[in-house]
Amino acid sequence: MPHDVLCGSSHPTAKMAAHRSCVLWSYCGRRWSWVMRCYELPGLRSAWAGGQLGARQLSQKKQATETHFGFETVSEEEKGGKVYHVFESVAKKYDVMNDMMSLGIHRIWKDLLLWKMRPFPGTQLLDVAGGTGDIAFRFLNYVQAQHKGKQKRQLRAHQNLSWEEIAKKYQNEEDPLGGSRVVVCDINKEMLKIGKQKAHAQGYKAGLAWVLGDAEELPFDDDKFDVYTVAFGIRNVTHIDQALQEAHRVLKPGGRFLCLEFSQVNNPLISRLYDLYSFQVIPVLGEVIAGDWKSYQYLVESIRQFPPQEEFKEMIEDAGFEKVTYESLTSGIVAIHSGFKL
Repeated sequence: MPHDVLCGSSHPTAKMAAHRSCVLWSYCGRRWSWVMRCYELPGLRSAWAGGQLGARQLSQKKQATETHFGFETVSEEEKGGKVYHVFESVAKKYDVMNDMMSLGIHRIWKDLLLWKMRPFPGTQLLDVAGGTGDIAFRFLNYVQAQHKGKQKRQLRAHQNLSWEEIAKKYQNEEDPLGGSRVVVCDINKEMLKIGKQKAHAQGYKAGLAWVLGDAEELPFDDDKFDVYTVAFGIRNVTHIDQALQEAHRVLKPGGRFLCLEFSQVNNPLISRLYDLYSFQVIPVLGEVIAGDWKSYQYLVESIRQFPPQEEFKEMIEDAGFEKVTYESLTSGIVAIHSGFKL
């Protein structure tokens, strides 16, 4: 209670009473603080903001709700909205900018991710933050080629089949993917919209589903997928540890986690050139091609905030994955991390 309200009367009698009230209030406050320190119940923390514990809790709470958005410090709630706006803004030019920024090398990195995955017919894949479908389309192409190859080998093994029998086998083939399915999950509606448009234009229909969902709270049952992929998306998640735990939850026992992400360059000369290119060229390209300098400035900064290869490996292990390894590509500009749910 404010001192001037409790002791601010100008009447002599009231002043004396108020003075005694102030003394009594001060004494009682000190006694109550002593009682709380001496008789605090087990498991019950004092929420009294005037005490050191209360101040420390408030400070910890403030720190816990702060995170980074590029080089900017923001609240966790604010980061989610800012990241959403970035990808909403760049969705239409996202693929073009990927080609321009990486000089097309991102295509090779994604091909290598599929090569490392080596999916087989029947594989159930969840591609998180895969809005425009790059990984999903590669997966479908890969398993379809695998299935066709298997079918040809089976036909060659039966030399006595007639032309009619061979034709029937091809005609009766209902699923060219051999039971494989991919679910693309992304939190951003605009990115999913672009992905669906690309799928329609390129003729991808079978074995493909699009789901609006949050990497930190996936809308899927436990033990559902054989493989979980995330390419250039996990660094934009507010709680990376929570996203990794969700990845572990939705994978079947024996399932595999694969992450393609920008990482720490391990060559000093390339690192200096890479920094120069990242900060001086990429935002300019973003402005010229996508009309959005700030979003690409954030994307560059977010890469520098993401943990290096070894630290991210430990985070994956902390989420419950085993046999975690990583491979650095292009002098560490990106890395592919792999882990298994065993």
